[in-house]
Parts: sequence; C-alpha cells; structure tokens
Amino acid sequence: MRLSLLAMLDLHVFLANLPYIVFGILGLFLLVQLYYILFVYSKLSRYQIDSYQEGTDLPPVSVIICAHNEQDNLREFLPSILEQDYPNFEVIVVNDFSTDETPWILQEFDERYAHLKIVDIKEHIRLKHGKKFAVSMGIKASKYQTLVFTDADCAPQSDQWLKGVGSAFKPETEIVLGYSPYFKKKSLLNILIRFETSHTAMSYLSYALKGDAYMGVGRNMAYKKELFFRNKGFAAHMHIKSGDDDLFVNQNATPTNVNIVLAPATIVYSAPKATWKSYYKQKARHSGASTIYKRHHQRMLGTQLVSAVLFYVTLIAVAIAFPAFWYVPLAAYLLRLCSQWAIFMAIYKKLEVKELIWWLPLVDFIYYFYICINGLFSRKKKKISWK
Repeated sequence: MRLSLLAMLDLHVFLANLPYIVFGILGLFLLVQLYYILFVYSKLSRYQIDSYQEGTDLPPVSVIICAHNEQDNLREFLPSILEQDYPNFEVIVVNDFSTDETPWILQEFDERYAHLKIVDIKEHIRLKHGKKFAVSMGIKASKYQTLVFTDADCAPQSDQWLKGVGSAFKPETEIVLGYSPYFKKKSLLNILIRFETSHTAMSYLSYALKGDAYMGVGRNMAYKKELFFRNKGFAAHMHIKSGDDDLFVNQNATPTNVNIVLAPATIVYSAPKATWKSYYKQKARHSGASTIYKRHHQRMLGTQLVSAVLFYVTLIAVAIAFPAFWYVPLAAYLLRLCSQWAIFMAIYKKLEVKELIWWLPLVDFIYYFYICINGLFSRKKKKISWK
C-alpha cells in the first residue's frame, strides 16, 4: 500500500510538472531553429553582393547543357546562352538520345553560331545511363578548363551572366555556386516551389559563406575541369540517380575553394513543375542524393528539418493539451516568425522573391511537412532516371 501511495504521489508530481516539461521541449526545438535563423542564414543576410567590374581578367569557359527531348526549351532558351556578352566561350549541348525534333533544332543553331558544339549520344540496348553520363561526355568534349553548367529549360536574367560567373573565379577558387529560381506563376504549387527553391538556396549559399559548402544546383554552377578529373568525376555516386550537381559539390568542396555569385545579372531562371505529381517526383529524385552526403552535412540538414517539424508538432500539441497556457505556444511561434522576417527580408530581396515573405506563415508549415513526408517515402529508391 505504501508503495502504491508513493507511486501515486510520483505520478501526481509528474502530471503537475508535465506542462513545464513540454514547454521545455518546445523551447529546445525553438532554440535549435533560432540557431539556424540567426547564426547560419544571417551570413547570407549580411552578404554584400559583388557586381562584375570591367577590366576583370575573365577565363575562357565551356558552358555545358544536357538535353533529352527538350525541343521546345532549346528553341526558346538556348539563344540566351549563345548570345552572352563574353569574350571567349563555347556552348556544348549534349543531345542524349532525343527522339523529338532536338537534333534538327540544334542543327539550325549550329549553322548560326560558330561557338556551339553538339555532342550526340546514341541509345544502346546494353547501356542504360542517367544524366551523369551525359554531363561527363560534355566535360570530355570541352576545350576550356572552366566549366559552367545549366539546363535546357533555363534562361539567364541577362547577357552578363557568364561575366559574373567567370569573375567569381579567384586564384584559389575551383567551384562557383550560383542561384537559379523558378519563373513566377499564379498557383499555390508555384508559391511552394519558389519558397522551397529560395529556402534551399538560402541554406547552401549561407553554408558556403561559412566555409562549409555542401551542395550546389546544376542549373547555375561552375567548376574547374581539373577538379572533376582529379577526383574521378561521378564515379563514387554513379549509382545514385541524381547528384551530378549537389553530390559533386558535397564531395569536392573545401573551406577555401568555393565562391558564390549572386548579382541580379547572374540569376538563371528555370521553368517550374506544373503539377503536384511532377513536383513530388522531382523532390523524390533529389532526396536520394542526400543519403550519401558527408555525415556531418546529413546531421546538420537532418537537425534543421526534424527540429522544424517537431517544433510545429509540439506547438500544436501544447495549444491543444494546455489551452490555459495559450500564450506559451503563441509567444514561441511569434518569436520564431519575427526572427525569420528579420533575417529573411534581406535575403529574399537578394533572391528576388520579396513577395514570399508574406506567405511565410503558410508555406513554411507546408514545406517542412511535405519535404519530410516526401523524404521518408523516397530515400531508398535507387532507380536511375535521366531527369
């Protein structure tokens, strides 16, 4: 009986202190989130954008674009690449067994632009490959040591794009990370896509500024050919269907060999996915690469994602379970949101998505749960697909 009384007393004490225990857990997740907002993303918030200066010594560059059935995109966007204002460059388009009108469109461009080089990959029944093979063929065909990458559905914001990227290569620089948002459309999906893209850019650019670059985006990035061959290209992760961009950076970036370029003229826009299904598939393909990031990068990104999800879960749980303490979850939510607004405002201006700041309360919540659920269902998929 005495033990039962003691147990009941302990239970009573536990239940009496339960709200404060849960408040402490909520506070822990909040502190983790504030660390990323105030001490990581603030790097990009304070970053002063450098513009290209005339007289800068610009290296000759090879722009590499891989295309598989991209006839409409090539017709619309390739001229903006070919007509860059740059002293010495070539554009290599790798036609990866396109079955549409891509070969004929490229032939038309080839007749008009002497600096266009076409690499044709023919399908072989015994050789099934992904985009990394096409990228590798483009690199092998290039004649310059500075390689710039983008996609067939991308368009630079100006003809000064290459000048900005080329001028970012300093003597110690081997990798340059750029920014590639999506075109603005009128839909909730487009708002989510552009928020996710800006959030990803905010993260990888901030960590690059911290000297710990972990990824880049192949729609707008560059690196040295010597770096590619010195580290055996994509050999270490050829079995992963994505990663020609982020895994390459993850495995080859050092604290001193990465620079970023963020001037408005260097932004490269891309066509967004038009359906939830296609966006889901895109994110599923991307999530596979993160499974072989460096361990500390996996922990870093995992902590940021999980702490955000658990912050929202705990926030809702506290509001439902302890309605008398309504001011606690409200204060925690507003502290995080105001910190985001304070830091993200300057970042969104740099990333040219200023209007997204007003969507932040809604899309931030949707984003974390969507990415988390997508990742849980997609991490183990290994099948190689081109795009």
